[in-house]
Amino acid sequence: MNIILLGPPGAGKGTQAKILEEQHGLKQLSTGDMLRAAIAAGTEVGKKAKAIMDRGDLVSDDVIIGIVADRMDQPDIKAGVTFDGFPRTPAQAEALDGMLAGRKQKLDAVIEMKVDDEALVERISGRYTCAKCGKGYHEKFAPAKKAGVCDSCGGTEFTRRPADNEKTVRDRLQVYNKQTAPLVAYYAAKGNLHVIDGMADITRVTGEIGAVLKKVKG
Repeated sequence: MNIILLGPPGAGKGTQAKILEEQHGLKQLSTGDMLRAAIAAGTEVGKKAKAIMDRGDLVSDDVIIGIVADRMDQPDIKAGVTFDGFPRTPAQAEALDGMLAGRKQKLDAVIEMKVDDEALVERISGRYTCAKCGKGYHEKFAPAKKAGVCDSCGGTEFTRRPADNEKTVRDRLQVYNKQTAPLVAYYAAKGNLHVIDGMADITRVTGEIGAVLKKVKG
């Protein structure tokens, strides 16, 4: 079974992809991870990608598809895959369709984790982490029990990821929404798009994804 998880940064795609791997054996494929692995391994496609990136250019769709194809040749891809953050454009979607068709495979489901932009901004921009032990907190939803002191280790220094600020989150959402709107229409027209509530708690989202998989399995 091959599925795609669509959703903006912070929607929880990575979390759900890991759960899908644990529960259904679907290997999580992230283009960023695959690019780095291909470059580190020195594959032909990896060398081509490195040369492009060293020039400061964006990696082309054909190189991305080549890296995906190479990864899907690996022996650990048996039960299927979850594409996380890929494809990003209709052109990549068409290329992925062609690559899968050439392997006599298909996409079983495209699951859009629908989110509310304002709620997502609040969710991401409020995150912070204990610098000593790495425990995660949120200003509104999961603050430290005692302000300025880590519940786990008693540390008093906290950090935020540079990207976890309101402006950056809004910019990334704007880019995502612009790119993904035509992608959602592409898969809706094919009849394999399923929309779930990405703002629900993790357990409920997992349950909704499981229901989709059960439905497409028949």
